[in-house]
Amino acid sequence: MTSFPLTELSAISPLDGRYREKTKELSNYLSEYSLIKLRLEIEVKYLIFLSENQITRKLLKKEITLLETIISDFSLKEAQKIKQIESETRHDIKAVEKYLREKFKKTSLSDISEYIHFGLTSEDVNNISQRLMLKSALEEIIIPLISLIDNSFKEKAVKYRKTPMLARTHGQNAVGTTFGKEIFVFYSRINKELINIKKLRLTGKLNGAVGNFNSLYFVFPNKNWISLSRRFISSLGLIPNNATTQINSFEDIIAVLQTIERINGILIDFDQDIWRYISDGWLKLAVKEKEVGSSTMPQKVNPIDFENSEGNLIIANGLSKTMSEKLYLSRLQRDLSNSTVIRNMGSLLGYSLLGYKSIISGLSRIDVDEQKMMEELNKDWSILTEALQTYLRSKKFNDSYYFVSSFSKGKKLDENTWTDLINKLEIPDKDKKELLKLKPSNYLGLAEKIVS
Repeated sequence: MTSFPLTELSAISPLDGRYREKTKELSNYLSEYSLIKLRLEIEVKYLIFLSENQITRKLLKKEITLLETIISDFSLKEAQKIKQIESETRHDIKAVEKYLREKFKKTSLSDISEYIHFGLTSEDVNNISQRLMLKSALEEIIIPLISLIDNSFKEKAVKYRKTPMLARTHGQNAVGTTFGKEIFVFYSRINKELINIKKLRLTGKLNGAVGNFNSLYFVFPNKNWISLSRRFISSLGLIPNNATTQINSFEDIIAVLQTIERINGILIDFDQDIWRYISDGWLKLAVKEKEVGSSTMPQKVNPIDFENSEGNLIIANGLSKTMSEKLYLSRLQRDLSNSTVIRNMGSLLGYSLLGYKSIISGLSRIDVDEQKMMEELNKDWSILTEALQTYLRSKKFNDSYYFVSSFSKGKKLDENTWTDLINKLEIPDKDKKELLKLKPSNYLGLAEKIVS
């Protein structure tokens, strides 16, 4: 059977097909090309580090420039050369090493070829590369987008902090709130997780085949390899971890994934609430002239942004759960199963990215129908019975909760019924006067102040 060239129509993953335009920016950080280039960069920086610490001869300034040029000029074409070598070696890091050896031939660097990947295991390079990829993607793409969503939540919370709205518990009419306060809850939840994710620090290890610096210490016993390793890892912006097996344990990455998972969970909750508000007509969607809501029903304008967001964030969280569960585990010093799992980091962040962009698009299209919200709020005055029974309790009215429940449970009251009810209560006129000031639209507690 003929295989198609990779295009939007032939890709088997929607991230590289249907949604390519929306996710391609992650390629700069989480693609195979990015991984290969980072491996190469780490091997080059390690070689320079060995020279600076008198493990190998001192590199000339022009030689350091040559090494830096190998990185700066690295292209997709050069990455293909490494992939070709890998098809022969069936080992990704050895392919990078062989590529560098070829680059050193016929240059003054040829005499130090043997110091490429000196004393290292492949995981020394891979664990650093993976974390630098994740770190860059978070700092440059993911965290700024989440912050953009959270700022939008904040703006809408402030804008609608006084807009009365019926709150529901268990899907049933509860008491009054404001739309701004309900959005502010999501702002607050996301903001806490943003603080958490910005505090997280990724680690790195460079300590040989089983984490003991065996070959490095054997060949150069007078060098303080623990200190050197720490310095090298720190220079890359990572936290050194010297207590490892062959692999750097994944708790730091898992902490990031689980924070992303919590953020996604909060946003799924938001998507579902907004979907319900749109369904009830409390929020209006902007109409786009050429957009089709249904192939058969011309009148429809669908909340597809929030639906797409929900679906993609659910997929992202499924990947997060699977990856987190697996990455804790490694048979003895290591096995290869975590290597294939960690490669899905790009997919996890890709589906998250789709979810975030859909929310941003959706937020730009919604507008609050304040009149509709007020109508719904004023339809059922039974939501004031909470205030009534609490007020009566404060006046030592006997068994006030059950008294109020006896005429209101499961019923809806209109304004006239409510007024009648208050006037018939056997309580002082001043108390009746106080209760008659109540309306669904002013029984909002401190909703506005919570936002302010």
